[in-house]
Amino acid sequence: MTGAAVSVRGNHVAAAGIQLRPGRDLAWYPCARWTASGSRPARRGPTAGRPGLRGGDALILGLPGWRRICWRAVALDAHRIAAIAGRPVEVLTRRDVARALLGMPAADARAALPGLRRQLLAAGNPLSAAFWDTAAATMQKVADGSATAGDVQNWLEATGTEPSPIVGLHVWDDEDERSPLQAEVHELLVAHLEELLAAGVIDPDRLAAGDAAVLREHRRLQEEWMMSPLPDGRIPVWAVTDEMDDEFLAEWDAAEAEALAELRAVLGELPDRPIPEIDLRAACERIRAAMKRPGWPRELLAACGGVDAPSLPRDDAELWLTLAAGLVSPQNDLQHPSDGRSGPGGPGELSGDEAAMVALCALDHDDWLAAVSALARGGPGIPAADDDLARYVSEDDPDDIDDQADPAAGMFLHAVGLWRFLGAVDDRDRLTPLGWWGLPEAAQRAWAPRQ
Repeated sequence: MTGAAVSVRGNHVAAAGIQLRPGRDLAWYPCARWTASGSRPARRGPTAGRPGLRGGDALILGLPGWRRICWRAVALDAHRIAAIAGRPVEVLTRRDVARALLGMPAADARAALPGLRRQLLAAGNPLSAAFWDTAAATMQKVADGSATAGDVQNWLEATGTEPSPIVGLHVWDDEDERSPLQAEVHELLVAHLEELLAAGVIDPDRLAAGDAAVLREHRRLQEEWMMSPLPDGRIPVWAVTDEMDDEFLAEWDAAEAEALAELRAVLGELPDRPIPEIDLRAACERIRAAMKRPGWPRELLAACGGVDAPSLPRDDAELWLTLAAGLVSPQNDLQHPSDGRSGPGGPGELSGDEAAMVALCALDHDDWLAAVSALARGGPGIPAADDDLARYVSEDDPDDIDDQADPAAGMFLHAVGLWRFLGAVDDRDRLTPLGWWGLPEAAQRAWAPRQ
């Protein structure tokens, strides 16, 4: 949910910028609270079994510039809402009023509705009977604890000027976590929706009535705007997604650098690991032969390593490390994802290569670091089956076991199968001298800074 996302604790709704999931009971969502001094305690997880807000606590409305206001100290009236929205009472929108209502205890908000309605009617801005009726119903459901995230999300969107939480392929960040660029684009979209509302293109009463066709058109209008150039030439959707991509890549690079430093620290405490030349040569002969014929693992290894199967690196060490590093950090998409086989569930299911690629991509830096470090410390002969690797991950951080490292998830299963083909583990799934030398080298290569 954008703009003012909500959480219920003690019959309160918090406009805390928390993304809502349709159908989820609001009590599940954490509430970001601010103290009277202005400090912000850390966000907390699901509220089950934890103390909620006291009945007299005020809830928070997100304001421009990331400021917050507590409605506990002031009465909610049209002029207060106008001051917060930065526009006269005569032109307040349904969204302005809805956000204000979501920023105070639900019972108080419900009680304030008649007075607000009279004030706006006197100002010549009556909104509509449908809005007031749905506002009363929504606040009552929140007050009695029966509201879901979907109920509040749908009501807020039905104001006509609250953007959908997902527009096309873009998912808005929580309000207090948006970058200045994303906040700017979101505000521009709100302004565009306000123009459409004023022109009669958007009918909030039909949105409030739950008209599915009207809702689809409302979201289509948002997608259309997101794909249209702004006066300065920017395409909104690409502007925000490019920024998010850059942020993600920066975070990814930082995680790789940290993993690389930790692995090198581990290797620095170990004896030298010589290259087993004979084993390496035999493995590469087998690899080159397999890459000349169709079938497993040709397409998968080529995609992971980012190589062209007909023209592989001539140097044995370069070939082996390129392919092994690709398992840690796959370079390309599968060129022929069907690999000639249907998935276990029949047509439409993941093929073997697709399932392997998904599993490899699901392993994160910590998983690989824990597994490879354990193998490097153990040396040739250490057990290296998928459940062994999962155990190494769990032992590395027993207080924060990653579900992806659960043996039942099988995330390492495909990696071990490919390691077996590369000669890094033997038929009994134990580490070979080639794997002892090559797997740490491959991980370092995968995490090395990009040129």
